[in-house]
Amino acid sequence: MSEYLKPSEIADELGISTSSLRHYESWGAVPAPDRGSNGYRLYTQVHLAYFRCLRAMFPGFGVGVTCDVLRSIQQGDVDTAFWMVNKIQAELYQEKQAADQTLGLLQEIELPSLPHQKLKSRMTIGEAAKYAGVAASAIRHWEKEGLLQSERHPENGYRLFTPADIRKILLIRTLRSTVYFLKSMKEIIHALDRQHVEQAKKLTEDAIRTIHERIRHQFTGVHQLVQLCQLLELI
Repeated sequence: MSEYLKPSEIADELGISTSSLRHYESWGAVPAPDRGSNGYRLYTQVHLAYFRCLRAMFPGFGVGVTCDVLRSIQQGDVDTAFWMVNKIQAELYQEKQAADQTLGLLQEIELPSLPHQKLKSRMTIGEAAKYAGVAASAIRHWEKEGLLQSERHPENGYRLFTPADIRKILLIRTLRSTVYFLKSMKEIIHALDRQHVEQAKKLTEDAIRTIHERIRHQFTGVHQLVQLCQLLELI
């Protein structure tokens, strides 16, 4: 192989078009190559390593983070790049924990018993909030979002929550801080509304499989990132 690589050679190896290479370059994710006397780009093995890394990181980290990481690498700031990667992996770990807790709640027939807190057949919003460990204002917000629909006391109109409602509140509390589950939370909760617990379990299990796929993609991307840094003698 010659000292320089043709755009078509890199594109063929990565299974993409040469226009994609130009897009990645315009994003600042790959160093601008030198130009020949004819104006053609003169890519090197370093450029190939950047392109490989970028393509490997996209599925696990997304376009935005990947480009930010590679811009930091170009500046020689490997620590910032690695911490950005670590942050995304930590967020995925939180989602995995939430998914596991959700599946556990769906598989448990009985709600967890909590010290000094008794589960009643009908609970006020204050009692429900205390049992679930959330603010009453949060429960009201989730009702407005269409995630909950409580009964009303026939005389005073106050909200009344059943054990089934408490289970939903516990699920929402578990899922609310995750990025992925915010997209499918309503599906899971509405499946419970229709008494389709098995469907809610399947949705959660599908989400867990997606999380497993993403962690594998992330480590594939990290592997290419480390190889790029070694080539650049940054580590």
